[in-house]
Amino acid sequence: MISGFFIFNQKGEVLITRLYRTDIKRSISEVFRIHVVSSNDVRSPIVTLGSTSFLHVRHNNIYVLAITKNNANAALIFEFLYRFISISRSYFGKLDEEAVKNNFVLIYELIDEILDFGYPQTSEIDTLKAYITTEAARSEVTDIGESSKLTTQMTGAVSWRRGDIKYKKNEAFVDVVENINLLMSAKGTILRADVDGQILMRAYLSGMPECKFGLNDKLVLDKAERAADNAVRLDDCQFHQCVQLGAFSSDRTISFIPPDGEFELMKYRSTSDVHLPLRVHPTVTEVGTSQVQYSITVKTGFNPKLSATNIVLRIPTPLNATIAQCKTVSGKAKYSPAENVIIWKIPRIQGGSEATLTAAVDLTATTTRQPWARPPIDVDFQVLMLTASGLLVRFLKVYAKEGYHSVKWVRYLTKASGTYQIRVRSFIVASDIN
Repeated sequence: MISGFFIFNQKGEVLITRLYRTDIKRSISEVFRIHVVSSNDVRSPIVTLGSTSFLHVRHNNIYVLAITKNNANAALIFEFLYRFISISRSYFGKLDEEAVKNNFVLIYELIDEILDFGYPQTSEIDTLKAYITTEAARSEVTDIGESSKLTTQMTGAVSWRRGDIKYKKNEAFVDVVENINLLMSAKGTILRADVDGQILMRAYLSGMPECKFGLNDKLVLDKAERAADNAVRLDDCQFHQCVQLGAFSSDRTISFIPPDGEFELMKYRSTSDVHLPLRVHPTVTEVGTSQVQYSITVKTGFNPKLSATNIVLRIPTPLNATIAQCKTVSGKAKYSPAENVIIWKIPRIQGGSEATLTAAVDLTATTTRQPWARPPIDVDFQVLMLTASGLLVRFLKVYAKEGYHSVKWVRYLTKASGTYQIRVRSFIVASDIN
């Protein structure tokens, strides 16, 4: 697998080095610095020079690099690199050059536990935090007891959970969070519409409970499979290692023993039959070369019992705009000359309703008329208790040997942030001579 692990700063200086095999030397870092860090033509996260492959991830102002000379599993290496970044962030908040310099001893400890002779091993954050700690050294008696429990946990069938966890109140929270991406043409044609979803769980349960989690009956994963009416089609999905995949393949039931605390149970992607919570209908009229008039209508496409919150529309204006007069009864709108946009903020829109903004933007005179590029309108919003893909939780059951009663909560959230765009088409009319 991995022959060497490195962390570089943006200047190409080596911050962290760990070699696992004798087929490479530390001087190979110069090759990466010359061909990747100092080069402007690198377009791939994998650079192969001769028999050596450099797989890197750029995060903030550092490069996290794995080097191999074998025909290694590239997907597994990148999964390790991103997992290392998430582990580091959980330990010291932010992973950048300053954090690496301030925590290099801790980073070496983490690397030595996560990688064994270049093979990824333990990567569960809760397990790592149990015996790699930044606190003062504990007493020998405590360490002996803890190390015995950790050894049993890591070598057992359920390495992600300890069996002696106890809570006074047993609760399980499930959040189905979907990020919707949309690109709509100026004529109203959907060019792209897809959903990136996550099922996040917070499990505060005693002992070693088994959870069963059911999704839609009509859930299709195979693209070649013919979908029934009202079926939810997922293009791909990925599960936490605690999930027993056999039950999911047969009856769409997720069976698992959950890790303690918060974790990502499943992530998925859907590109079929995406429900659009908000539709934006823009009308833009260019009056000669002196003014641009806007009429923007936002319509909701969900149940009146639900509501969209934190709606922000960023409406582009020409570069030579000077003053904008905005009128709306829903929310507030103002012109931002530094960004060349009208920012329209609506705190809440109820389902089945709509909101309208009218604006007149004055333009300064120019000697040569340059065509306006007309960037798309960006829309940010959140809608609680709604999924754009149609994915629903049918049930959530907790089975425990202790026989306790558990409280279960399920919440849905659909949101967009910078990925919900509607292109604008403008109409040009002659200016009024009078």
